[in-house]
Order: sequence, then structure tokens, then C-alpha cells
Amino acid sequence: MANLVPGSYPAYAAGYINLVSADSVTEAIEKYSSILLTFFKNIPEDKIAYRYAEGKWNLKEMLQHIIDAERIFAYRALRIARHDKTPLAGFDEGTYANASNADARSWESLLTEFEVVRKSTDLLLQSFTEDQLAQTGITNEQPNTVIALCFTIFGHILHHINIVKERYL
Repeated sequence: MANLVPGSYPAYAAGYINLVSADSVTEAIEKYSSILLTFFKNIPEDKIAYRYAEGKWNLKEMLQHIIDAERIFAYRALRIARHDKTPLAGFDEGTYANASNADARSWESLLTEFEVVRKSTDLLLQSFTEDQLAQTGITNEQPNTVIALCFTIFGHILHHINIVKERYL
């Protein structure tokens, strides 16, 4: 993978980044964007409210988490690409999930939001120049590059797809 040197992104991101099999952001977009949405659109309706264990998210809550995280990762990438050197705080995914009210939403509304966010993110990522992709900032008190954030976006979704396949379907 181009310009993805361990240490140039937070250690937690490595697990996500390593799931992405692409040599560039453009290749990642071309390879994954349509299949990510298709995967969630093809989940059987009877699985949407399923929780594989007490206290675990159902698929509505998980998809809302994916949407929220993508927005945050994309926002971080935008700020760093634009040479904003302000350290960017982390976020508590549990707090976000509890406050999301995702379980009260329809699956269709979540899919629509996911599709729009994915398209918006892809357009943003495609706009970055090589110089912007190489920019470094601070997220969660650790160095992070724009290109690493781009790959983290795709890897985070792939991570959750793997969980869905293993524990929900």
C-alpha cells in the first residue's frame, strides 16, 4: 500500500488498514464502494433487529455506528488535508451509539443515509492530491496521515462486515 508506513497512523487503525487490498485511494473506491452498500442492502430483514449477545448492537445500531465513524474519519481527513494542525480528539463509540436512536429508525432510512455518506466520502477522497494524502495531523493524540484515514474508512466498514458475517448471518 502506498505511503502507509506503520507509525504514521494510530496502532488501532492497522487492523482496519490491513483489511483493504488496494494500492491507492482510487483503487479502494473502485474496488469497495459498490460492494459495501450492496452487502448491507442484501441483509435479510429478519436479521436487522438481531443481537448475537446481550448488550451488543443490532444491525441498525451497527450501521449507524459505521455512518458516524465514516463521517468522523472523513472530517479528520479533510481537516488534515487542509493543513489544519489542530489536534483532533477521539470519540466514544458507545456514547454515540446510545445517543443515536438508530433502533427507532427504519432500515431503509439508514441504508439511504449510508449510501449518501459513502458517495460524499468518495467524492472527498477523490479530491485529495498526492500532497494532501501525505499530510500528517494528530488524531486521538497520535500521528495520522490523510491516506491512512482514507484506508481506515474502508477497513472499518470491512471489519464490521466481517463481524456481521461471523455473528449475525
